[in-house]
Amino acid sequence: MLKEFRDFLMRGNVLDLAVGVVIGSAFTAIVTNVVNGVITPLIGWFVSLVTNGQKLDDATSVLDWTPVKGVTFAFGDLASAIITFIITGFVLFLIVKFANKAKDLNKKQTAEEAAPAAPTAEDYLAEIRDLLKDKNKKTME
Repeated sequence: MLKEFRDFLMRGNVLDLAVGVVIGSAFTAIVTNVVNGVITPLIGWFVSLVTNGQKLDDATSVLDWTPVKGVTFAFGDLASAIITFIITGFVLFLIVKFANKAKDLNKKQTAEEAAPAAPTAEDYLAEIRDLLKDKNKKTME
């Protein structure tokens, strides 16, 4: 049973998945910091220009809803999470697209190196010519 478990863990798919999860976590931290450190301040700057100097928290508090005192639904935080998700998804899409293109290019180069040169039309015509010559020789004999 331990051998089966070890074999399961050593399979390529499990290791690839583990690496993907770790890299995804690190990447999410980067995107979150970009959103919090760059995009949110840009939006805050824009909001302060539009609302005559009002802070971003005050301007986005319009999105928050407090039906009962002490209970607040922070839709501004939800909007921030959605923006982070979209940016993360888009960047991951670009990375996967680039990786697939590189993999396809590598596969194509390997196939071209491994495959023998395909016969050309001239090769087929020369073969037909030789067959016809042989046939003509046999009929003349």
